[in-house]
Amino acid sequence: MGNFGVWIGIFILSIACFIFWSSQPLQYYGEYGPGPGLFPTWLSGVLALLSILYIIDCLRKENRISFSNVIPKGKVLFRVLTVVASIVVFILIAPWTGYLIAGIIVTIIMLLPDFKWYSSLAISTIVTFALFFIFKTLLDIPLPVNAFGW
Repeated sequence: MGNFGVWIGIFILSIACFIFWSSQPLQYYGEYGPGPGLFPTWLSGVLALLSILYIIDCLRKENRISFSNVIPKGKVLFRVLTVVASIVVFILIAPWTGYLIAGIIVTIIMLLPDFKWYSSLAISTIVTFALFFIFKTLLDIPLPVNAFGW
């Protein structure tokens, strides 16, 4: 685990190889032009090439990236955990409370460390209602609703 950059490069290379393998059954060129396999094949090839170059670069550098330097600490770790916890809370409560209430609660959780409670409540309410209107009304995308329909 001496050089974390090499491990990240290997991980990205494995993702590129998986995408390339998965795109092979797709038609590369269709009747009217490029088929659905063209973009993922080329994208995975470029991603594989870039990840190999990144691995080589990490192996040649004297300044190696250690795992302990990548993991956030202190306030940043708290913020990352807050975001992850709020996503989990949203997933758990959205089927029962609906998008609006769950969105407001989750946004308040994420805003409270930086804003006063009343500012967090106002911002989260405005943003959640705006997103609800955009996705539900304008884009006609179904969102989770509660017993009241919102």
